Amino acid sequence: MVNKYKILLYYVLFSSLWILATDNLLVLLNIPKGTLLVFQNVKGFLFVLFTSIFIYYLVLKREAYKNEKLEKDKLNILINSMVDFVNFKDGEGRWTKANDFALALFQLQGIDYVGKKDSELAEYTEFYAEALRYCEISDEQAWLKGTKSRCIEEIPMPDGSVKTFDTIKIPSFYEDGSRKELVVMGRDVTERVLAEKKLAESEQKYKSLFDFNPELVYMIDLKGKLTDVNEHFFRFTGFTREEYVNKTVLPLISKRDRWKVYRSYKHIILKNRSFTNEEIEIVMKDHTMKTLRCTSVPMIINNKTVGIIGYAVDISKEKETERLLRKTEKLSVVGELAASVAHEIRNPLTSLKGFVQMLKDRNKEQEFYYRIMLDELERINIIASELLVLAKPQKIQFQEKDINLLLKDVKSLLESEANLYGVTLDIQVNETLPIIDCEPNQLKQLFINIMKNSIEALSKNVHVYLDMNDEKTIKILFKDDGCGIDEERLKHLGEPFYSMKEKGTGLGLTVSYRIVEFHKGKISFKSSVDHGTEVELLLPIHKGKMP
Repeated sequence: MVNKYKILLYYVLFSSLWILATDNLLVLLNIPKGTLLVFQNVKGFLFVLFTSIFIYYLVLKREAYKNEKLEKDKLNILINSMVDFVNFKDGEGRWTKANDFALALFQLQGIDYVGKKDSELAEYTEFYAEALRYCEISDEQAWLKGTKSRCIEEIPMPDGSVKTFDTIKIPSFYEDGSRKELVVMGRDVTERVLAEKKLAESEQKYKSLFDFNPELVYMIDLKGKLTDVNEHFFRFTGFTREEYVNKTVLPLISKRDRWKVYRSYKHIILKNRSFTNEEIEIVMKDHTMKTLRCTSVPMIINNKTVGIIGYAVDISKEKETERLLRKTEKLSVVGELAASVAHEIRNPLTSLKGFVQMLKDRNKEQEFYYRIMLDELERINIIASELLVLAKPQKIQFQEKDINLLLKDVKSLLESEANLYGVTLDIQVNETLPIIDCEPNQLKQLFINIMKNSIEALSKNVHVYLDMNDEKTIKILFKDDGCGIDEERLKHLGEPFYSMKEKGTGLGLTVSYRIVEFHKGKISFKSSVDHGTEVELLLPIHKGKMP
C-alpha cells in the first residue's frame, strides 16, 4: 500500500512540474498563436509518452521484477529444502545456482561459487578437489549425449564412508545448437544400495543353500503342487523339470505312502505344526524305488502360510544296511542253533537209518513203506547237513580247481532229475578261464542249489554261461525260463526258513549265500513273474581277493 502512494505522489509531482515548466516556457518564448497550438499538441503527446514510460517502468516493470524475484525465492526455498543436491551450470560449465545440500556436500559453504567452474571450485576444498575435477569430465559426457542421462556416482565422506548418489544430468541447448544450461540433480541412495546389496547377498545365500544343496530341496504350494526343486532332484530321480514343476507330487510318491504324505501336509498347513519328519518311498524315472527321509517346514510370508519347504535325504542304502544287519543277526542265531541241533540229530538219525535198512532187508513185503521211511530219513539228513553249513564257519581248505569241471560234475548229478522234469541243462564251457582257489564241495553245493531251484521252477531250459568279469574275477550266469519270482519274494531271498515250496525249508539259498560269503564272492538275482530268473555269481580267482 505504501509503494502505491509513493508511485502516485511521484506521478503528481512529475505531472505538475511538466505542466508548469512547459507552459511557462511557451509564455517566455512569446510564440504566435498558430504555432502555439502545434506546440501544445506536441507537448500533450510528449506528456502522454513520458507518462506511459513512467508508468511502465515504475509500475509494470517493477511488478514483473517483483514476481520474478518471488519465483526465484520460491525456487531457492524449494531446492534448498530438497534432500538431493541440485546444481545449475551454464553452457561453459560455470556454476549459476546450487542448493545448500550441494554446497555442504562439497564443503563450499560461504564460497562465492557463481561464475566458477568445477576445476576452479576445487581450489577451495582439498578433500573434494579430485571429485570436482571429475565432474567436468562427467558433464562433458552428458553434453555429448545431448539428452537426459543417469548414472550412479560414489562420493567419499570425510569420516571414511562412501555415499552413493543416483545422478541425473539434463542438458539444454539454444535454437542454434549451442549449449545453454546443464541441470544436475543427485539423490542419496546409499541406504537403498546397501539394502539391495544385503538382499542380493541373502538371495545368493538362499540360492547356494537351495540350488547347490547335496540333498533334495523342494517347495510345495497350498494345492500340493511342486513349485520349485533344486537340480539334484532331477539328477537323482531322472525326471525333467517340465515333468514335475507346477504339477502335483502324488505320482512321485509310492501308493502305500501317499496317505502319510497327505497327513504330514495337513499337519503343517492346517494345524501349523513347525515341522514333520517322515520316511517316504518314491518312484524313480526307471520305476525303481528309493526311500527318502523328508523334513518339511511351513513357508511363511507376512505371517501367512503359503506352502511347504523341505529337504529329503536318500536313506535307501541305510535301510538296506539295516535289512542286511537283521539278516546277518538272524543267520548268526540260526547258525548257533543249527550247530547244536545238527549234531544232536545226526547220531539218532544214523541208528534209525540202520534199523530201517535192516527191517527192509528182512521184510520184503513192506519194502515200499521202508523205502519211503529211508527217503524221509535221508531228507532229514540233508537238512541237518545244511544246518551244519550255517554254523559258525570252520577253517576251509581251499584248492585250485577248474570251474568247468565242477559244473560238469554238477550237471552229471542233476541230469537225471532234470530229465524227470523235462528240463534241458546247457553249460557253456569256457576253456580260457583260469584255475580258481575254492572249496570244491561247497561250490558244488552252491551250483546244485541254484540249478535245482531253476529245475523246480517249471523251466524248460537252464543255461549256464562262464566268462571273465575282470582280470581278478570270473562271472557265472545261471539263466532259466521258469515261472520267475515276484518283487516281494526277491527281497527275502536267502532268509532262513523263507520258502514258497511246499516242502521247502528256505535253507538252500541261505546256505548258498553263506558259501558265497566264505569265498568272498557276490551273488545277485534278477527275475520277474513268467519271464524266468537270472542268477549272477562273481567269484575271485585267488583266495579272498575280490576287487
